[in-house]
Amino acid sequence: MVGQKFIEMLQGHPWFRIEALAASERSIGIRYGQLTKWRLPMPIPEDIKDLEVLPVDPKSIGDVDVVYSALPAEEAKAAEEDFARDGHMVFSNASSHRMDEDVPILNPEVNCEHASIIDEQRKRRGWSGAIITNPNCTTAVLTLSLKPLQDEYGIRRVLVTTMQAVSGAGYPGVASLDILDNVIPFIKNEEEKVQSETLKIMGEPVKPAKFKVSASCNRVSTIDGHMEAVFIETEIKAPPSSVAEVMAKFQGEPQRLKLPTAPNFPIVVRHEDDRPQPRLDRMEGKGMSVVVGRIRRDEVLDGIKYIVLGHNTARGAAGCSILNSEYFKAVGLI
Repeated sequence: MVGQKFIEMLQGHPWFRIEALAASERSIGIRYGQLTKWRLPMPIPEDIKDLEVLPVDPKSIGDVDVVYSALPAEEAKAAEEDFARDGHMVFSNASSHRMDEDVPILNPEVNCEHASIIDEQRKRRGWSGAIITNPNCTTAVLTLSLKPLQDEYGIRRVLVTTMQAVSGAGYPGVASLDILDNVIPFIKNEEEKVQSETLKIMGEPVKPAKFKVSASCNRVSTIDGHMEAVFIETEIKAPPSSVAEVMAKFQGEPQRLKLPTAPNFPIVVRHEDDRPQPRLDRMEGKGMSVVVGRIRRDEVLDGIKYIVLGHNTARGAAGCSILNSEYFKAVGLI
C-alpha cells in the first residue's frame, strides 16, 4: 500500500521522477502492471506499468539520486544499509533503523534539525550515503500535532488512544471477518513504536524528550485515515482557544522553503462538534495536513484534549518520506 502511494505521489513531481522499481526475488523480471494488485483510485501510470521489476540491489538499480524504501522491516534492514554503503540517500518508511542512534526519524515540520545526525552516521559507518527514516504512521500524525504545543506550552505527559485504518496493515491486511463489525484492540509493536519514536522525534538530535507517553492502539474498519484521541498535561496552562490558534497558524521549514509536497498549513483546525472524520477530512492538504478538532480542557490531567486525524499512507508514510527528500534537496544535502 505504501509502495503504491509512493508511485501516486511522485507522479508529475517537479524535482523527482521514478527511474526504477525493485522488489523481492519472486517479482524480478515481471512488469509492474502484471505484478501488482493496484488498490488506489487512480489507475497505474502508463510509464510505471511497463517498468520491469529489478532486484533490491544497488548494482541492479544503477545511478539514481534517491531511494525510497517501502520494504517490510525484516527485509529493509540489510537492503537499506547496502544502498547507503553504495552512496545512495535512502528515505525509508521501514522501522528497521528508526531507533538506531545515528539514524534520524524525520517529520520535517517537527524536527528537520535532526538531519544533522547523518554526519555521525557516515562517520561511524564509513559510507557516503545515508539512511533517513520517517515515523510510524501513528507517530507522524501525533508528533505533528504536538510540536506547536511543545514550543508554546511545554509538555509533561501525553496519553493517546488510536483508531487506525486497515490500510495501515497493508494488503491483504486484516481478514474481513476479523474487522467488519468489529474493533481490534491490539496492533503488534504499535504502542511501543508510538512511545519510543515520539520521544526521539520531539527531543534534541541525540537526546530524547523528557516527557512521558502512553499509547493504546486499535484497528478499526476505516480504509484510510488514523484518528487519535490525545490528552496532554502541559507545563504552562493552555486554554483551548489559544491552543486552537497556535495550532492553526503553525508552519515549519517545509512551508518556509515552499517544498512541493508541503501543505500550506500542516495542521488544520476544525471547530465543528463532530469533526474531524476520516471520510471527510483525510485528504486535507492532499493528505499531508493533519486535522485537529474537539479541542477542550481536560480536568484529569489539568491540561487539554483533542482529536487528530491524518492520512496514514500519505502524511504517515510515503508522503513524509517524499517531504524528507525534498527538504534534503532544498538544503543541499542531495
